[in-house]
Amino acid sequence: MSTKRVLVAYGTKHGATAGIAEQIGETLREDGLDAVVLPADDVRDVRAYDAVVLGGSLYAGHWSNKAKHCAERNADSLRHRPVWLFSSGPLDRSAEEHDVPPVAAVARQMQLIGAREHMTFGGSITARTPGFLAKAMVRQGKGGDFRNPERIRTWAHHISAELAA
Repeated sequence: MSTKRVLVAYGTKHGATAGIAEQIGETLREDGLDAVVLPADDVRDVRAYDAVVLGGSLYAGHWSNKAKHCAERNADSLRHRPVWLFSSGPLDRSAEEHDVPPVAAVARQMQLIGAREHMTFGGSITARTPGFLAKAMVRQGKGGDFRNPERIRTWAHHISAELAA
């Protein structure tokens, strides 16, 4: 039996979501899967993959247009393979304290493509994040890196286990 190929695609504005996608891809590879990590804008066809993990950043309650367009562009093919979605965004520890339900746009995408599940991870805005709004948030003490690598790895192991079953 050949190794399952898994696409981990992401829509990000400043890179925090890309970091989560890279951690997921690395964990899937450690679990013996052939994981490829790509920006959602670069994904034109998912038929070469046995499964897909698609993530997007959250800004003001809206999921990344890059991730949303990737899902819509590949909807027919995504419906025929296992798909998991994730969001990156809360700038606090709320994603670790309780399940954060998907925002409306993500819930619609889940239904459109038949995704198995969705996970929300904390986001990141630091002094290195570009943009006026990001800089202002950091100055006001509202920034930080709220991504939890162990939680990301645990979820990726869960995906590996489902694919192995």
